[in-house]
Amino acid sequence: MDQINLLVIVTVVSLFISLFLAFFLLTVKTKHKISNVLFAVFLLVNAIDLSHPLFNLVSEGPSNMGMFRTTFAFLQVPVFYLYVLSVCYADFKLKAKYLLHLLPFLMVNAVLLPRFYAVDAASKINFIVNRQDMIELQFTHLLILVQIVVYFVAIFMLLRRAKKLYLENYAGASINAYQWLFQFTSILTFLYLTAILKNAFKFSDYPYISEWIRVGISVFNLFMICWYLYKALNHPDLFRSVDSKLKLVSDLILEEKNNEQVAVAEKEYNEELSKLQQYMVEEKPFLNPALTIQEVSKHIRVPVRDLSLLINHKLEQHFYDFVNAYRIESAMDILKDVTKSKLTILEILYHVGFNSKSSFNTAFKKHTGKTPTIYRKSL
Repeated sequence: MDQINLLVIVTVVSLFISLFLAFFLLTVKTKHKISNVLFAVFLLVNAIDLSHPLFNLVSEGPSNMGMFRTTFAFLQVPVFYLYVLSVCYADFKLKAKYLLHLLPFLMVNAVLLPRFYAVDAASKINFIVNRQDMIELQFTHLLILVQIVVYFVAIFMLLRRAKKLYLENYAGASINAYQWLFQFTSILTFLYLTAILKNAFKFSDYPYISEWIRVGISVFNLFMICWYLYKALNHPDLFRSVDSKLKLVSDLILEEKNNEQVAVAEKEYNEELSKLQQYMVEEKPFLNPALTIQEVSKHIRVPVRDLSLLINHKLEQHFYDFVNAYRIESAMDILKDVTKSKLTILEILYHVGFNSKSSFNTAFKKHTGKTPTIYRKSL
């Protein structure tokens, strides 16, 4: 099988899966509608970019439609950024200001207008033949490199902040979702940087290397889409978003210093800590797998701000780890109880407030230094 046939086959399969997943995301009933729509748009824009080999089969040389199709690459990363934003924050809404993300796409098409879109077929062919000397194409490739770097740095910073906010305010199992999204973004970053390398070879003296990299990207992209499809079907409610209005504890501390506020008195600090510990022991709110710091604040009547500072700053623990410590202690009590020896590890983890085996094993080993199974055998 030659290179062209392989590329066409991979492209057809990738397009089918992309369109199928986009259709699924647009039609499935879910509370995460905006996120699904944004990722569906990302898949559709990506599909347009992937269609290059098929487009070449029906196209007779350079055309306005063909060039316009290539500029859709400038929409992929901005749409993915908005998708990540919508996943991380529950109160995300589409706003008019997000139209600014269209600027690179519009700029590139405006630059190409005089010497490509507005000229005859012969001039278009000459433009492509002499592409190494065309400043418009040099500008295009420089702009997409800058765009990829800027957006992915922004995405990684966004994920880092969202994960920290989650740890400081929530105690569910959704932290694994942020780790998965981080992995997905890392793979996507590698894919786009490889595409930049492909373009570099395309304008070099070794254009055939660019074609082989294109085949590799197409195959890799196919596996990436299949991976996402697997995740989407097996974990339809993958993310529990945080409120974008929440502030990091580091920001709260900085505000106190800037406003010259006096720290909580030792007596008041001890009273709040005692109230919190009593509530955790007597009421066992940690058994709720979706417990939030707002719920605890409401029950013990300590402002969320003060409670967040108490746990995350004074106790030097994330709320996530603070709650999990109680869950692990409860699990250890069950494992020690001979009358409950028939309970499986899975039954125990659900009973104490976990809803993920991986999260339970990680937290248990962090707390005890042993896995739940080894701990039970050592008793």
